[in-house]
Amino acid sequence: MAIALVWLRDDLRLDDNPALRAALEGGYVPLAVHVHAPEEEGGWAPGNASNAWRHRSLRALDDELRTRGSRLRLFRGPTLQTLQSLLAATDAEAVFWNRRYEPAVEARDAGIKRALRAQGVRAESFNGALLFEPWQVGTRQGDPYRVFTPYWRTALAGWREPRLWEAPAVWPALPDEDAVPHGVTLEALHLVPGRDWDAEFWQRFAPGEAGARAALASFLEQGLHGYGTRRDVPGCRGTSRLSPHLHFGEVSVARVAAAVRAADAPAGDVERFLAELGWREFAHHVLHHFPHTADADLNPRFRDFPWAPPQPRILRAWQRGRTGVPIVDAGMRELWRTGWMHNRVRMIVASYLTKHLRMHWRHGARWFWDTLVDADLASNSLGWQWTAGTGADAAPYVRVFNPVVQAARFDPDGAYIARWLPELGSLPLPLRYAPWEDPAALRRAAPEYPRRPLVEPAEGRRAALRAYAAVAAPGPAAPNGRARRG
Repeated sequence: MAIALVWLRDDLRLDDNPALRAALEGGYVPLAVHVHAPEEEGGWAPGNASNAWRHRSLRALDDELRTRGSRLRLFRGPTLQTLQSLLAATDAEAVFWNRRYEPAVEARDAGIKRALRAQGVRAESFNGALLFEPWQVGTRQGDPYRVFTPYWRTALAGWREPRLWEAPAVWPALPDEDAVPHGVTLEALHLVPGRDWDAEFWQRFAPGEAGARAALASFLEQGLHGYGTRRDVPGCRGTSRLSPHLHFGEVSVARVAAAVRAADAPAGDVERFLAELGWREFAHHVLHHFPHTADADLNPRFRDFPWAPPQPRILRAWQRGRTGVPIVDAGMRELWRTGWMHNRVRMIVASYLTKHLRMHWRHGARWFWDTLVDADLASNSLGWQWTAGTGADAAPYVRVFNPVVQAARFDPDGAYIARWLPELGSLPLPLRYAPWEDPAALRRAAPEYPRRPLVEPAEGRRAALRAYAAVAAPGPAAPNGRARRG
């Protein structure tokens, strides 16, 4: 039987994997390969937390493959030359992979497809990451959407139940296993952080396909019922925590959507969770059509916005949870220790950075990119611009989250703050949200905690609104975007 290379990237699973399915149904013996080439991802090479997750996910995938008599082969880039060398060494006839949509990667992959086809190699890519490809949903005029609600309404109108696929327990063996290049060891990719910074990550996450299946099952049993109200409360486990598993493709989004739609849960909770999947789809839609938004505002009005000059001391205080605003600091400490942060708190800490401190959202996006295990370029860029008020479907810049009000509303018993800032746990609730209001009590309870916030909420809001007044006049419309790449 002929061999097909199955080039795995952010689709680290066997179940419902279109590229693997194409190889097996096409009569090929699949040879699973992963090529490490972060330098080919432009200015957004994976960060440290992502690398730590990938290390464990690759190992888990190799374990899954070995139960089927196969294995995962790891290589260092350049990618095209690596694939060409493998084709020559194995006499493989085809290369199959699942698409990615980051601008630099999308362009790189298109070039690889052209080069392989020019050599007479069967090179095909598939949708293994999304419910709807970015170019499948558009306005009646054929333009991309910039607002989520009409985008998702149109997408749902075209919803078709996906045909899910389960990987067989065994498949044909390679004709000559020893003749296939073995590649490099997982350790040789140097994905693990140099110290045990990530040790606490794995107390709440289990990278790999089995971990993804367990996380989905747990959410269906314990989290979906009541999701619509509990998802905003950071002190309880009210979210799915599937985002890193979805980002690394350890479970297909189609599998997740089908399981949620089939669950015995209130329709409102199901619709609310599906809309969160829809927001992920919308993020990829926006990034594909407006690739500059990975680094720049979609709304051109903000090109001349008077962002505060970056001050390393203040940015460092925000990064390490030393702003003096407890809900912000709790979120940043959760991020540093676990590689994850509750979505409601992500919005609060982002608002504080972009509105109260008036720093450009790129500074926050870069920190999230390096420290989040679910760092996803599309979702990260869209989320930061949404909070900053500069992107697609953005909250208006004049909407400035008051972190004290947000904490009282979404952490009503102060449990989230007390967990990540235990030094404030003895303070009564009102002071747990705004400890600077009683300096003596704060000094007794937490002598090392900042006496005053970097910027108090009311002061920060006034400064943000003054800055916005400079760009409030209507500006030129953004371009319509671009068509699908090849």
